[in-house]
Amino acid sequence: METAGSAEAAPRPGLRERKKQRTRDALLRAALELFTTVGYERTTVDDIAEAVGVSQRTFFRYFPGKEEAAFAVQDMVEAHFVESLRARPPHEAPLEALRRAVLEGWDTISDAVLSVVPVALYLRMFQVIESTPALLASHLRRSVETEEQIARLLAAREGLDADTDPRPRLLVAVFGGAMRVTGRQWSTGPDLSLEAIRALTAAYLDQVGPALTGNWRTTGARPCGT
Repeated sequence: METAGSAEAAPRPGLRERKKQRTRDALLRAALELFTTVGYERTTVDDIAEAVGVSQRTFFRYFPGKEEAAFAVQDMVEAHFVESLRARPPHEAPLEALRRAVLEGWDTISDAVLSVVPVALYLRMFQVIESTPALLASHLRRSVETEEQIARLLAAREGLDADTDPRPRLLVAVFGGAMRVTGRQWSTGPDLSLEAIRALTAAYLDQVGPALTGNWRTTGARPCGT
C-alpha cells in the first residue's frame, strides 16, 4: 500500500489540456464581464466569443449556452460548500454544520473561484442572477437539485434514511429559504461586499431557531382581525 510520502504526484495536464482550460476560463470570464456590464439579456453568444477572439462554434464546445456560462462559477461555489459540509466534524448538530460550512465557504471562496474569475466579479454576477427574472427562475430550479444532494448528505451523516425520515429535507428547505432571503436582501442593499454578505448570512442563520419557535408578537400588539 502506498503511503502519503510515496504516492506519486498527479501528472501535470498536457499542453493541449492546459490550452483548452485557458480558453474555457477566458470565455467564462468574458461572459461574466459582459453579463455584469451590458446585461444578461442583451449579451449574445457571439458577443462572448468575439470578446475572446474565437468563433461561436468554439464557445459551444465549452458551454451548451449562455445560461450555463452564467451559472458556471455559482456551481463551483456550491460544490465548494458541499465539500465543506462533508468535512464538518460529526459531533456538530445538522443546522450548526450547515451554518459553519456556509460561513467557511465565504471565508475560503477565493479557493473556489479565484483561479477562474476575481471574487468581486463573482459577487457582481450573483447580483445579476438575483435581479434577472430568467436567471433567478433557473437558479431556483437548480437549487432543488443541490438541496436534495445536501439533504441526502445530512441523512448519511446522521445515519438516517432520507426517503423515510423527513427531517433532512425539512431542515434543508428552511436553510435554503434563509439563504434565498439573504441573497435577495444583500443584492438590493447598499453594501455589496463579501464582508456584507457573510455578515448577513450569519445574522439570518442565527435567526432560524428563534424565528421558527419564538413568539413574534410584541407587548400590546393585537392579533390581525381583532
